[in-house]
Formats: sequence, structure tokens, C-alpha cells
Amino acid sequence: MGPHPAVAAIRLAVRRTLADLATEAGTTFTAPARAPHGRPGGAALVNAGANAGAATTLIGNAHRHPSGLPRTPAAPGSPLVLVAVSGGADSMALATATAFEAPKLGLRVGAVTVDHGLQAGSAERAAQVAERLRSLGLDPVEAVPVRVGRQGGPEAAARDARYAALDAAAERHQALAVLLGHTRDDQAETVLLGLARGSGSRSLAGMPAHKGRYRRPLLELDRAATRQACTAQAIPVWDDPHNCDPAYTRSRVRHEVLPVLEKHLGGGVVEALARTARLFRDDADALDQWAALAERDLRTGEGALDVPKLAELPPAVRRRVLRRAALRAGCPAGDLFARHLETVDLLVTGWRGQGPLHLPGGVEATRRCGTLVFRRQGD
Repeated sequence: MGPHPAVAAIRLAVRRTLADLATEAGTTFTAPARAPHGRPGGAALVNAGANAGAATTLIGNAHRHPSGLPRTPAAPGSPLVLVAVSGGADSMALATATAFEAPKLGLRVGAVTVDHGLQAGSAERAAQVAERLRSLGLDPVEAVPVRVGRQGGPEAAARDARYAALDAAAERHQALAVLLGHTRDDQAETVLLGLARGSGSRSLAGMPAHKGRYRRPLLELDRAATRQACTAQAIPVWDDPHNCDPAYTRSRVRHEVLPVLEKHLGGGVVEALARTARLFRDDADALDQWAALAERDLRTGEGALDVPKLAELPPAVRRRVLRRAALRAGCPAGDLFARHLETVDLLVTGWRGQGPLHLPGGVEATRRCGTLVFRRQGD
């Protein structure tokens, strides 16, 4: 009898992502040595110190995987994949599937759980999640405390602190990639938040499946599948009370806005929003490529932008060029919004002698002698 359908779907999604990573890393898998008779779990636990010639070692301990199958050994020194785990159903289902699939492709699996310190007992809970991950065979596993600031609001500040911790862990362990447990439901919520904020197509494109070191294998699966997978494998999960707290915008979208849309517009709203994100991403990627080429041709010898040539570009491309220039000058990406770019765009299309514009991050945009100059104030 095969695994539960939800377990199988998650493993397949993870397998595809890991196969791409293994190909990029040029990983080849060496079959493990046969286990001696009588060894629990049907696999040999190799002591590298006592046997320097051993080709493989078990990930974690020698207990069976929640699937009921013995773990597959992975070669020492093989590329490492980290999983970001909160302890919720999404990330626990991802971690379990990754622990099952990665060794087959010659990849080691570790995990990072971030303690934001925003709730009583968060450190103890992070330690419990870390221990649970170790029992699944992930190694290394870290519970990393972070300090959440205030810039951009509580959700944005927590996200910034979390990604900083994940980046640091990936660098520390020289991880090939970090896997995130975002699902199709998270994607739909992101699109709705982008619509509410009046963001451009890049925001409406939602979360990418692949960006830098980060991979999101579960974007095509819904949240219910991850919970079903955890239940089927008897994997304990933790439900973060912040996910139900109406003080947080995403929580309101999840528990109030989406259910109303599903009720009045019929089922399939989440899937339709996720599909919209995919379509917007294709368009946004094409426009970004166009803008990158245009910016190269528009730059003067001093690094400014040629205003007459800017004015000839379609608005969608021109504003992307302006965004690229502002980011290069030092604007924080998370603080640079469409309204800022619309104002800068008026220096090109509605020039009336306006003075310098002040952008986030202490960046100044000025029109001067037929060029547009972005620079950090004081430089």
C-alpha cells in the first residue's frame, strides 16, 4: 500500500525541486553499503572515526522515517539543503518529505527554526521543534533566536529578521539552498495583499518558486494537503496563534477576506489567485528583462539616466528602469513603493522645474541638464 495521497503529492513536489538542485550541484548518489543482520531499521550506522574508509553515514539516528521505511544513507560531505521550519503543518510536512527524498539524490538535509521572541515560551517551543526535526533525521538543526525590530510594521520586521537568520545559517553551513513551506494559499493571500496596496505587477506576481538560494516546492499545493500529510504520518504540529490574530493583516485576509470571496464568488478563488500570480510573473519577468537592457542604453558616462530616451519608453518599462536606478543608489527594496516611482516618473513626463525628490533610504532623485540623477543624500 502506497503513502497517503497528500504525502505522495508533497514528496513529488519536493523531489522535483531537489532534482533540480542536485543537477545544479552535479551531485551523484553512491548506493549505501548493505546493513549487517540484526541492525534496527535495516541500515548500518557507520562510525566515521572508527572506519575512515566508510563511504556513507546515516542522517541523524537509526530510527525509521515516519513513512515506515528505513532511512537512506547520504554520503558525507554531500551538498546540504536547509529547510526553514516554524513547527506548523506546512513546514513540518516539507521537512518530513525532504528528509525522505533528499538522501536518494545524494543531498544532506538540515533545518533552521527561528525564534522571533514575540510570545511567551517561544524559546522552549523552538527547542521542541528542533528536537522533533532531529528525531526525523535532519542534521544540522538550529534554533536561532532573533531580535525583531519595528521598521515596516511587525509583520515586515519579523520577516526581515527571519530571512536574515536564514541567510546567516545558509552561509554558515554553506547550504546549497533553503526550502520554504509556502503553499498555494499563501500565494493567494500575497496577491490579495498586493491588490489592496495598489502594487504593480511584480507584487501581484506573488512569491517566486525560486529566488536566489530560496526554493518553494509547495506553491502548487494547498494548505490542507500539508495538514493531511502530517496527520497521516503522525507528525505533531504547532499552530501559531499569530496566524489567527486579527491584529495582523495577513491573518485577516486568511480568515475573513478569502472565506467571503469563496462564499460569494464560488469555490476556486485561491487557485485562481495563484494562477493570476503565475501569469503576472511571466509578464513581469519579460518587462524586467526589457528594463535591464533599456537601462544599460540610457546611462550616461556619469551614471545618470538620459531623460529624453527615458520618455520614449512605455510607462511599465520606464518605471522599472527608475526602480532599478533607485535601488542601485541605496533605496531599500521593501520601502520603495509604486507611489514613489510615480512621483519620480513626473520628473520625466511632467517636468515643471520640480526640486529634488526624497526617497526611502536617504536617496535623492534630481533632474539636471536633461538627465536624471539618483544619489544618496550627503554623497
